Amino acid sequence: MENMYKSQTQSGILPKRNRLLNNSVQNLQGVGTKKGSILKNDVGIDTIEDLLFFAPRRYVDRSSFKSIVDTFVNDVVTVAGIIKGVNISGRKRRYLEVEIDDGTDTLLGIFFGGIKYFEDIFRCGDLVLFSGKINFYRKKQMVHPDYDFIDEESHIQSINTGRVIPLYRSSANLKRVGLDSRGFRRIIRKALDRYLTYIEDPLDAAMLNRFNLISLQDAVFSIHFPDTFEKAEQARKRLAFNEMFFLQYYLAISRKYYREEFIVEGKNIDPALYNEFISSIPFELTDDQKCVIDEIKVDMENPFPMNRLLQGDVGSGKTVVAMAASQLAFARGDQTAVMAPTELLANQHYENFNKMLPSYVSVSILTGNTSKSDKKDIYDSIIKGEIDIVIGTHALIQEAVSFKKLGLIIIDEQHRFGVNQRAKLRSKGESPDLLVLTATPIPRSLSLTLYGDLDVSYIKEKPTDRPVIKTLSFPQSQVRGVYNSLEKYIKEGRQVYYVLPIIEESEKVDLKSALEVYDHLKNEIFHHRRVSVLHGRMSGIEKNEIMYRFNKGEIDILVTTTVIEVGIDIANASIMVIEHAERFGLSQLHQLRGRVGRGRYQSFCILLYPDNITDDSRKRIETIVASYDGFQIAEQDLKSRGSGEFIGIKQHGHSSGFEFTDLFKDLDLIKTARSEAEKIVSGIKDVHKTFDEMQDEEKYISLMKSIRTKRVLAILS
Repeated sequence: MENMYKSQTQSGILPKRNRLLNNSVQNLQGVGTKKGSILKNDVGIDTIEDLLFFAPRRYVDRSSFKSIVDTFVNDVVTVAGIIKGVNISGRKRRYLEVEIDDGTDTLLGIFFGGIKYFEDIFRCGDLVLFSGKINFYRKKQMVHPDYDFIDEESHIQSINTGRVIPLYRSSANLKRVGLDSRGFRRIIRKALDRYLTYIEDPLDAAMLNRFNLISLQDAVFSIHFPDTFEKAEQARKRLAFNEMFFLQYYLAISRKYYREEFIVEGKNIDPALYNEFISSIPFELTDDQKCVIDEIKVDMENPFPMNRLLQGDVGSGKTVVAMAASQLAFARGDQTAVMAPTELLANQHYENFNKMLPSYVSVSILTGNTSKSDKKDIYDSIIKGEIDIVIGTHALIQEAVSFKKLGLIIIDEQHRFGVNQRAKLRSKGESPDLLVLTATPIPRSLSLTLYGDLDVSYIKEKPTDRPVIKTLSFPQSQVRGVYNSLEKYIKEGRQVYYVLPIIEESEKVDLKSALEVYDHLKNEIFHHRRVSVLHGRMSGIEKNEIMYRFNKGEIDILVTTTVIEVGIDIANASIMVIEHAERFGLSQLHQLRGRVGRGRYQSFCILLYPDNITDDSRKRIETIVASYDGFQIAEQDLKSRGSGEFIGIKQHGHSSGFEFTDLFKDLDLIKTARSEAEKIVSGIKDVHKTFDEMQDEEKYISLMKSIRTKRVLAILS
């Protein structure tokens, strides 16, 4: 866009987009209706532009392949060869053998199950990649190797030309119609030849030079057909900058718009009411808690609504900060709504708020299990202003719930709620303040991308009166010793969480289930103890009854799933055992571990794992044993699992929702993109016009598609 900087102070940047790029991919030679339909349904490719911005999942360099003759048993390698034979073998259990030859030796790819499918896709004469571990049974083989096809070549020697080859994520349906990586390379090349020149760069030459970025056309071509890995990385970096810059631009526009649009009258807080609560807290606040409360107080006195995210590690004391915020709202005559993701957590908040806040502050609870008659009374009391703080689950966003003067919304474990749910609750007040809490420490790069429209506060300090949780790990073969230790602590009056990843045994997954372990512990190991079970399929009433009994000390061992991951606070439960710890991510293990260590007793988290686990799983367990810093753990989790799995947004087979941005290694790029976007937005004179333009459906979709963040914004909503 040639005169971008001349127009940006008027209405911002809305990238142009050539209409030809919006042509259906079905119109491209070699695609057609059938393939086009599968492309749309399986990987979200609907238009030519979608295809051009479809990122390779990885690259291979032909010069890095190993010759089959140079491979040995237990080597994990990539080999390439011509398919020489495809045969069904086996008597009791049939399997498919795919024999490949690279001119130095031959190797078999062994495939169990799906024989008909594999027979269809492996054809003699094709050049194929196999990646996996080398085994030997009569001859060299790989069992269920990762595979990909390379363009047909007449001579095997061409494998070693050193050319960088892009490999694309596909699906069984796409592979059946010839759209494996080889097929994608063909149709993408045709799309590039026909449409590349129609891609217009939204950034001017000055910005490209300032940040050492290549042109958009060059980037789109090189992401698919790079001469070198360095060129591929240059292309990725440029396309990642596009994603981040325009996402940050969108967030900055929204932030500025809401600050200017929702100006409210001065908010006078009665200092006596607030100070009374602070002085009544029966423990010393940490410096982090004091700092965050001060930030919230300033926000709530501003003439525009608060939008703040509070990240606090497990056990850091976010709840008392939420109470202080609700007391601030009370001290200016406003009501507070506290929304929790589960009834268990809502009930716990209700008890804690009632216990800590002054008796003249009216606190009520509203959940799906509240009786009809009680609901009617609560609805009437809320709209009359007789309830100051209402705590609940999704029941709070029902149409029947109306407030007299909703001034503050607190959302606990915000990642459990979507933007629409938050918006519904916010619409029940006139520009209420918003405080969202999370006990899942989020790496800074992820915070900048997902929460760029929020101010972020951190609580990293832990209360000094709580002993550090000791984390131990043992192979399953040593479980008898773990049982003996549990018996010792139960005799001393302590209680135990015993966590499993699944509820019921599955034929497809070789894991112990919560019900299976419950039966084993209750009837064979701890038959003389009080053992109960808790899982997500139980009704809310059943869950509440069990947690009530556990909290009262009437249950010694609670066998459970991750339903207890969030917010449960029982001081006497000081031991947690997690079976199949290798099946959990680092952050989830850290969250589970945070359910103990809530009282004055020394607490333990015991991780059990099968005797044979992968090196990656072993490293994860070693990391959680060695560290109790949730933010450090979160960074490691992001690095090892990818951001999609980290925050539960994995879709279309891609790791983060971003096509090109690596949230672990692109922190500097994200910071640069955010800074540049905020600088430009600060100069926009009519932010309302720009915001309205971005809400116009046609322009909005055009913007999102042209910057390739459509999936990201779908995640946010």
